[in-house]
Amino acid sequence: MLDYEISPAEAAALFAEGKAKLIDVREPWEFETARVPASLLMPMGEVSARAHQELDPDERLVVLCHHGIRSMDVTLWLRNQGFEQAQSVRGGIDAWSAEVDQAVPRY
Repeated sequence: MLDYEISPAEAAALFAEGKAKLIDVREPWEFETARVPASLLMPMGEVSARAHQELDPDERLVVLCHHGIRSMDVTLWLRNQGFEQAQSVRGGIDAWSAEVDQAVPRY
């Protein structure tokens, strides 16, 4: 079984290779402020209503928030719902900006 967390670099590599879907669980204003291109915005409060319609339980899902707290909560929920390949990006988009892509604004 996969770890519950994944490093920003590992997540970026999977995403770039088309081997994972990047789910951003921040609020729309946060997504407008800073985002990873081609990520799917699914605010944390909407995940339970949207996950089973929009996400594939067999797909590798990489979950992103600001610092990694909300994404871990969503990852735990997804795993409990049968999305066994869900992982949280350690440190969130803040760490992604610092370690992967400095063009992504920090806030």
